[in-house]
Amino acid sequence: MKWLVLLGLVAFSECIVKIPLRRVKTMRKTLSGKNMLKNFLKEHAYRLSQISFRGSNLTIHPLRNIRNLVYMGNITIGTPPQEFQVVFDTGSSDLWVPSDFCTSPRNPLPGPHLQSSTFRPTNKTFRIAYESGRMKGVVACDTVRIGDLVSTDQPFGLRVAEYGFGHWRFDGILGLNYPNLSRSGAIPIFDKLKNEGAISEPVFAFYLSKDKQEGSVVMFGGVDHSYYKGELNWVPLIRAGDWSVHMDRIIKKREVIACSDGCSALVDTGTTLIQGPGRLVNKIQKLIGNKLRGSKHYVSCSVVNTLPSIIFTINGINYPVPAQAYILKDSRGYCYSAFKEKRVRGSTESWLLSDVFLRLYFSVFDRGNDRIGLAPSV
Repeated sequence: MKWLVLLGLVAFSECIVKIPLRRVKTMRKTLSGKNMLKNFLKEHAYRLSQISFRGSNLTIHPLRNIRNLVYMGNITIGTPPQEFQVVFDTGSSDLWVPSDFCTSPRNPLPGPHLQSSTFRPTNKTFRIAYESGRMKGVVACDTVRIGDLVSTDQPFGLRVAEYGFGHWRFDGILGLNYPNLSRSGAIPIFDKLKNEGAISEPVFAFYLSKDKQEGSVVMFGGVDHSYYKGELNWVPLIRAGDWSVHMDRIIKKREVIACSDGCSALVDTGTTLIQGPGRLVNKIQKLIGNKLRGSKHYVSCSVVNTLPSIIFTINGINYPVPAQAYILKDSRGYCYSAFKEKRVRGSTESWLLSDVFLRLYFSVFDRGNDRIGLAPSV
């Protein structure tokens, strides 16, 4: 989610811990040889394309796909743990949930501080503006759990006011971008877990399911190769500190239709639609043959199979997005385009590669080497 200044049975395998979707209980398991593994990784460069260390502490956490619009997962905060549904977002860096100072029909539960014996308040306030809304909050600290991963005295935000999130069904957002982008000034939970050695590798990855509600996951500390086909293609970040990469061009039928001189692209798991400069997005809408009605560009569902793929070329590799992926259906069953004009304008051309793109391509976010890996999803 670009910031403008924006679960079932428990299964154990040799390397993977699968986390239940509903009520999450702490199941921290100390693996034998963990210290040896950490020392080995410090002395030897790792290759994620072949990561299969025996005893590697890889945590796979389920996400729910809500009508191909948003992916949510459960976390708990406090002692005893209270559950919240959050969006795991690579476009921002802050974790926040509702407080009892800000209630709504979507968030009828009280804030974690009323029930938690490990809650610690602060007097620091902050504000965040996203593409889809904005919020105001106060920083607090408590025990936060993502499945079996536990971060004690973790700073997070308690939302006291919001605007624009009313139509979404999540409680809050868990930011996975770099710490320099934190609007609250708090250390992101991934960085805290990494610094404390709670995860084996400084990486996380996403598999986003298509259409079905179950099956999507975010994984921490490594990569499960069963979620993608072929080899991961590694793309260096434009700069350490943001999940943005250089994109070579955008093509339709061998014709360059955008990003003709190269541009930047933020790989953003918290955004629904592919976003770009208004002039170029409008050009794509006309090429597709969409008609603007309200805030969306609609097209007849009967012609979707005849529309061309839009190809994003990144680091010399073509990533086709077929019409069946970039045409979505609204709640009434009408088809509309998944391309949208970015609200934020800059001096250089930039795009957001959203869930529409990431449903097709498994993504690995490698903080250890400041790069992103992409491969076709299974």
